[in-house]
Amino acid sequence: MLITNAHIINEEHEIAADVLIRNGRIEKIARQITAPAGTVIYDAKGQWLLPGLIDDQVHFREPGLTHKGDLHSESRAAVAGGVTTYFDMPNNKPTISTRALLAEKYAAAQGRSFANYAFYFGAANDNLAEIEALQRDEACALKVFMGASTGNMLVDDPKVLEGIFARCPLIVVTHCEDTPTIKLNEDAARAKYGEDVPAWEHPNIRSVEACYKSTELAVGLAKKHGTQLHVLHLTTARELEFFTAGPMANKQITVEACVHHLAMDARDYAALGNLIKCNPAIKTPEDRKALVQAVMQDRIDIIATDHAPHTAEEKAQSYFKAPSGLPLVQHSLLMLIDLVKKGEMNMRTVVHKACHATAERFGIRDRGYVREGYWADLVLVDPHGETRVHKSNVLYKCGWSPLEGRTLPARVVATWVNGEIVYENGAVNPQPRGQRVRFA
Repeated sequence: MLITNAHIINEEHEIAADVLIRNGRIEKIARQITAPAGTVIYDAKGQWLLPGLIDDQVHFREPGLTHKGDLHSESRAAVAGGVTTYFDMPNNKPTISTRALLAEKYAAAQGRSFANYAFYFGAANDNLAEIEALQRDEACALKVFMGASTGNMLVDDPKVLEGIFARCPLIVVTHCEDTPTIKLNEDAARAKYGEDVPAWEHPNIRSVEACYKSTELAVGLAKKHGTQLHVLHLTTARELEFFTAGPMANKQITVEACVHHLAMDARDYAALGNLIKCNPAIKTPEDRKALVQAVMQDRIDIIATDHAPHTAEEKAQSYFKAPSGLPLVQHSLLMLIDLVKKGEMNMRTVVHKACHATAERFGIRDRGYVREGYWADLVLVDPHGETRVHKSNVLYKCGWSPLEGRTLPARVVATWVNGEIVYENGAVNPQPRGQRVRFA
């Protein structure tokens, strides 16, 4: 296939060029390419051609929670949003905390995922030997829940934490919230409201202090042991003091922000309530603004989603019963473009943080860039189009989006995964094309 008349945004540059794809990879990029015999020509019409997004944090719910979503359904939504690679979290049922279960999960994805995939291995208080045995290409990283009691995945034994940070052969990726602090805040909220706690109390329960205390512990352990650490979904201005600005290549410790924490703030609880209840919580307008600035200053290194679907019925329950998490992977790119259109970001930064930086931080082979020799994972965006989010066009298995009723100021036209068009003009190709991601 030859993609002609593309406006490519890639590696801090914007160029008008053609892209020739052969055998799933980008063979040539040039101002003008003569199509070889038998080539399918796709006219990009001057629209934006970007590397496909690499989302380093999703919860696609398989195995065990597939009434909410699964690898097939959520990856289908992902490619409709221009996400061509995802890393899925291990808090499944059963939790992915043995190498045997990790292998089973990879087997379940083969031939069923529309996007490329890799999976995290989950830390627990009792699996340090399994962690030490991990091979570099076996998982994208090790996930440590340092303050979210999900099944048996809360790691709160200080000796185990020391062992993980000292001896894990992979990047350590952390969810940082301090459970004792959260429990005290929950008790205070119950004393004030009973069980009917309003959703806007969520950032007070999952507080700045709870985040700060846990992040301080993770960063301290990483510095002590020389661990490669990546902190997920930062939500507070105060925590930014732990992270340095500058090129990611020079960093031992990196940090991520998620699209909802960049695009929403505590004022949105009034309209959306528990639909946007997530851990860590969406916080103040000042925190949101600080996170956006930190992205632009290269203090925050990666942008992801933490896509986490639940059924509408589950979300409609009272505060303590409603689960945390919201589905975002179908609209994350458009949410970021909305921030660009508002003047808060620019597209070169969006591409760097959502595509290039993820590939570099995790050592992904041959993905994350529009480069000759790389896999043709691409997304074409009409920057002058618009996307009205409605229940009828939401592709998540859960069937809803917190963005319903909003119009986003761009449109995903087409998505390529491994050189094949998997999504075009509202339709997903029924043949999954995703491959297992490999790491250098």
